[in-house]
Amino acid sequence: ASRASVLPGRPAPPSPGRAALTVPLSAFLGKKARTFDLEAMFEQTRRTAVERSRKVLGKKRAKIPKEFLKYESEDTSVQSSAGDDDDEEFIGPPLPPGFKDSDDDDTEDEDNNPIKKIPDSHEITLQHGTKTVSALGLDPSGARLITGGYDYDVKFWDFAGMDASLQAFRSLQPCECHQIKSLQYSSTGDVILVVSGNSQAKVLDRDGFPVMECIKGDQYIVDMTNTKGHTAMLNSGCWHPKIKEEFLTCSNDGTVRTWDVNNEKKHKSVFKPRSAQGKRVIPTTCTYSRDGKLIAAGCQDGSIQIWDRNMSVHTKFHCRQAHATGTDTSCLTFSYDGTALASRGGDDTLKIWDIRQFKKPLHSAERLSSFFPMTDCCFSPDDKILVTGTSVKKGGGSGKLFFFDRGTFQKLYEIEVTDASVVRCLWHPKLNQIMVGTGNGLAKVYYDPVKSQRGAKLCVVKTKRKERQAETLTQDYIITPHALPMFREPRQRSTRKQLEKDRLDPMKSHKPEPPVAGPGRGGRVGTHGGTLSSYIVKNIALDKTDDSNPREAILRHAKEAEENPYWVAPAYAKTQPKTVFAEVEPEDDETDKPEWKKRKI
Repeated sequence: ASRASVLPGRPAPPSPGRAALTVPLSAFLGKKARTFDLEAMFEQTRRTAVERSRKVLGKKRAKIPKEFLKYESEDTSVQSSAGDDDDEEFIGPPLPPGFKDSDDDDTEDEDNNPIKKIPDSHEITLQHGTKTVSALGLDPSGARLITGGYDYDVKFWDFAGMDASLQAFRSLQPCECHQIKSLQYSSTGDVILVVSGNSQAKVLDRDGFPVMECIKGDQYIVDMTNTKGHTAMLNSGCWHPKIKEEFLTCSNDGTVRTWDVNNEKKHKSVFKPRSAQGKRVIPTTCTYSRDGKLIAAGCQDGSIQIWDRNMSVHTKFHCRQAHATGTDTSCLTFSYDGTALASRGGDDTLKIWDIRQFKKPLHSAERLSSFFPMTDCCFSPDDKILVTGTSVKKGGGSGKLFFFDRGTFQKLYEIEVTDASVVRCLWHPKLNQIMVGTGNGLAKVYYDPVKSQRGAKLCVVKTKRKERQAETLTQDYIITPHALPMFREPRQRSTRKQLEKDRLDPMKSHKPEPPVAGPGRGGRVGTHGGTLSSYIVKNIALDKTDDSNPREAILRHAKEAEENPYWVAPAYAKTQPKTVFAEVEPEDDETDKPEWKKRKI
């Protein structure tokens, strides 16, 4: 209201409780536009910036020892602040020679020493199982991790939903009894590619439900181009980096195939690697370039062959002796800038190639043992470090993670992971965390609280929630206030006492029925056995009557029957002749008898 009263010709706003006045349009016509003094506004903004710069420099100068400070006159500082616009302005007195800000020091140290970029100060361990973790996958945002292993299980880990107990929220076996070889989220993170030991790759959604399954080809057709799918065990697979519906697989049938999620009945295209003699070779790993225009495959004869994605017949680049002949190349990965290709060979080497000069490697590292066909390598997010793991035999030491400088290929750093082989490694660019899969069923996550983002940092700070099982056992009582005491249920005073009382109740504690003592009743056999046959056998075994002399056994009741006849004897008293029993003969010694007269037993 005060502002409206200053402006002439502007009607005052209606006061509370009073009806609003209708103002004609003619009252607003004929007014002049407001004018702004831009030079004054710029000058005010400049002065504000100068004051803020002085405050910031004052805080920085407080860190400098007093003997290094050089104070200047007020005129000099004013003159330097009001100097020419072409020169760089520094507000306040100059800093001593050689002084650098702490932030600048950290940045320059990281540039000069790339070891400080490795986030390995902290680690967490995820227990996948007891067998080798042969596959790792992180979605593009870094919120979920999936692990797969030789135990056929695929486990889902949600960093935001996990607490310090580090438990997976879902476990499933998508490929029945086939080892998991590769897991990867698509570029949008909504589906997962699962490559296992069978011939059909599967695509799952984020929650593990099946989306599609590739068709199986006809193994009786010689030309693999004429089959609709793979006919032998898969080796590897990956998603297209730009097209979210397309993925790539390679198999022991000697082909590399591209697929569309929306068409599970047939592949899109087929690439057939060939040896120098034109024979079929088996691709052991495959990948896309970062722009998705090239497809690379490492083969069993040690060669690396690269095709244009749109031309599946002839290779665009190839190197026949990339690795030792007869060794399985376990991993190929392109650098982020797309000019370099790293290969992890079965001949215990790690090599880096320039695809523009693909005849010989730029650098090579040797004696990096590898026992698994999926031992991989990866680039750091800044493209300056190359990482790979090594394998060890049982009891042969610790598996390590090696870090090599991309330019010089010198070993910068190594991490002792565990007393088993290091199979998988993954360095996520957004989280700046390193995931490692080992041969003893562990998935380790290395991170730094300062350099890393989210991921493992979210779950380690959450305390483990204590489960109270007593809450599920108790039941709520509804008590009517005016019920008679004789119908009123006793109020539950303590959970522990109620549990002790329920323990004594055979119905609530599900106490098994005790064995029946005696001959048995109600259709149940007594303690002699659980079945009728065992009961009969038990009684036969307990019968200890001596039947060695059958005459005595028959006549043991003859005297009593003669003295007290009851059933048979009175009926035949007149007609029955007198019973005559044979006399008991003394046992003769058979030792004097001839051999043919002796009793034969």
